[in-house]
Amino acid sequence: MRRWKIAIQEYRGNMNIFNREVNIHKNADGLSIWPLPNNIYNPAYVPEEASPQISIEGISVTDLNKRFFEKVRNSDTQDRNCRILCQLLTQDFKDNSLIHALDEIWKKPYDEGRFHLLDGIIYHKTKHTCVMKVVDRSLRNLVLKEFHDSPFSGHLSEDRKREKIKTCIWWPMWYKDVVEVCKTCDRSQNANKSIGKRLGNIIKNQEPSKPWEFVHIDWVTGLPLGGDRSYNACPMIVDRFSKTPVILPCHKDDMVTHHCLQGVLLKVFWYWTSLLCPLAGSFGFQGS
Repeated sequence: MRRWKIAIQEYRGNMNIFNREVNIHKNADGLSIWPLPNNIYNPAYVPEEASPQISIEGISVTDLNKRFFEKVRNSDTQDRNCRILCQLLTQDFKDNSLIHALDEIWKKPYDEGRFHLLDGIIYHKTKHTCVMKVVDRSLRNLVLKEFHDSPFSGHLSEDRKREKIKTCIWWPMWYKDVVEVCKTCDRSQNANKSIGKRLGNIIKNQEPSKPWEFVHIDWVTGLPLGGDRSYNACPMIVDRFSKTPVILPCHKDDMVTHHCLQGVLLKVFWYWTSLLCPLAGSFGFQGS
């Protein structure tokens, strides 16, 4: 079936094809006219004795002391739900009596197939991560401290802390502990935007009712020399009503340009009532 899927997608363009999962040791290519042998060259190859591979992310086994893993295993033996999970994950069949003995907070992820047992430690699997599970309160507090109070964490916000913790470790209702830590931290509350100083509102400018009633001036500098007088800057005057631009080449920091521009403004646009630019005060107009 997978070989057919590859061939159809190659010759027919983009297609969404779904094939039904089959039992182990059952080759779906047996339905074809020329079935392929069950070897590594078969796209639907099924290993005979293949152990499941679980990608462990977050906590690296090479960077932690063996005592940490021993503490995790010892805490699992003292927790009732963890003992039941270990029994369920080591059995080849589903024991309904053990499943119903789990608490609801553990039963739901087990029914979804999120728990895996590796080297005596239970891991919790999500769509993109498979992380270690801890039930010991001291280990939980250690994780929360490293992700919040540590000098390398920087007192992260609640959302950023959730994103980091969920890729490293898991325990039931862990996100509520994260919220509690953020609420009880003085530094986090002082930096909280919801209780901090509010930002100011934007002041709305008066809308023009006719052309050239309100204008904007923006100075463009740092231009290459051009023209017979080697201009290197130009003010751009834009009418707010008609959006008409007026560009005047000039020299940067030149008093002659200042007086020339002032004369042009008074001569050509003498009926302006307001001028919006950083240098409006030099022309005797209202500015903002």
